Amino acid sequence: MLLMKNWTNELYKLLIKITMNTGSSKKRIAVIGSGFSGLSAAAYAAKSGNEVHVFEKHNQPGGRARQFKTKEGYVFDMGPSWYWMPDIIEGFFNDFDCKVSDFFTLVSLDPQFEMVFSGEKVSVPEKNDAIRELFEKIENGAGKNYDKFMESAKFKYEVGMKEFVTKPCYSWLEFASLKITGSALRLDLLSNFRKYVSGYFSDSKLKSLMEFPVIFLGASPQNIPALYSLMNYGGYVLGTKYPMGGFYQLVLAMKEVGEKQGVIFHFNHEVQKINTGNGKVVSITVDGKEFEFDAVIASSDYHHTETLIPKSLRNYNNAYWESKMFAPSCLIYYLGIKGKISHLKHHTLFFENELDNHIDCIYKNKKWPSKPLFYACCPSKTDPDVAPEDGENLFLLLPLAPGINDEEPVREKYLTKMLERIEKHTGENDLSSRIEYKKSYCVSDFISDYNAFQGNAYGLSNTLSQTAVLKPKIKNKKIRNLFYTGQLTVPGPGVPPSIISGKIVASEVNKLKLN
Repeated sequence: MLLMKNWTNELYKLLIKITMNTGSSKKRIAVIGSGFSGLSAAAYAAKSGNEVHVFEKHNQPGGRARQFKTKEGYVFDMGPSWYWMPDIIEGFFNDFDCKVSDFFTLVSLDPQFEMVFSGEKVSVPEKNDAIRELFEKIENGAGKNYDKFMESAKFKYEVGMKEFVTKPCYSWLEFASLKITGSALRLDLLSNFRKYVSGYFSDSKLKSLMEFPVIFLGASPQNIPALYSLMNYGGYVLGTKYPMGGFYQLVLAMKEVGEKQGVIFHFNHEVQKINTGNGKVVSITVDGKEFEFDAVIASSDYHHTETLIPKSLRNYNNAYWESKMFAPSCLIYYLGIKGKISHLKHHTLFFENELDNHIDCIYKNKKWPSKPLFYACCPSKTDPDVAPEDGENLFLLLPLAPGINDEEPVREKYLTKMLERIEKHTGENDLSSRIEYKKSYCVSDFISDYNAFQGNAYGLSNTLSQTAVLKPKIKNKKIRNLFYTGQLTVPGPGVPPSIISGKIVASEVNKLKLN
């Protein structure tokens, strides 16, 4: 306690010194939250010569991508586990004259993942040529159609990820470049993803393989614009990677980049209020004390951030948030299993049941699915350091409707369902008796840990009516030096988009005139 008190006093002295430093032309910027968008925004803002402080309520960086270790020797990534769009992540490090390999080892997974259907399974290989052969084997002519699909997806990826998603989205006029306007039809913004996929493939398994990536965008494939076939290219063609040591290695690497730019991190410090006057932020309240800043970037939950300012100054009221379509929440289990689990891949998708029935439970009926789909990640198949020598690290995720009841008995019921299906797939027996570590995480935990609106896990769904300019704005309309970043604003949910979001907002803050 004494150590914590002394550490806190040093923080206050440092911040008081900063607030008195009025002679400098650089901005004093507070970043609330150290998720991927916060880490990105902080690094870019500091690179421009600003004084940047990151305030994080937890004892470590990463937000939803935190990591924890158990006394039994298991190391669990708490959130993201799919390392897709590696070029976007590499681009972040290149902007700071370094590269991913300076910080951690990235390996390609082969197979990239396995999808389990009723009575059969399909493993997606690492190499694109092998994927083409797989498609042709399943459906005559599908290999050639796969090439056509990915050729179009590559175009969308190059325009979408390099041009479309890099805008602050104040106005549609930002998209009036020759490249974007000339590509409008080829981007397929007005086509729904399900119909688009059906134009290339007839086999139900191939359709599921192609539709699966957009589930990360938080809506049914029939409500997602076909533009997002770029996800298939960013995953299948560019490959599924894994950072040795876990996804948290990316968090640590981005934190180190920020620190090299001069970013100062303050953990176990929650921002309690954003204080305003004359149309601008004048200070923030941390642990009951006020500290002045020239600008604030909120990487925290957008809805929660606005509860820190007066109602009259908020961009959106509760009715607005209630009217939005949110990406799912989820039930997660972190399991330490004694002994090895045979026939289980690093990534496995259990799709034996109908996707649409599960989706309806999330978006229409708002109830627990009777026949759920779920995802299993077993990183110890690739990384020996995340589990004891004779153990498996097993991460289970089941998508759910936000705001749903998640009492422990319900969680346990669905854990049993998931373990039974893993046993059927692998031939293992009585996995529950081999659990030596167990932790569940669900809707109420997302609310308590991240102040997530209705306990959502991924942000807003990327439907057409919630794309680009139609997303919540990155800048407060009434407070000129308050900005927002992350999965509830542009460009949207996911790790690479969050990194891009941080870069966008840092650029906007740099344009801010202090006087």
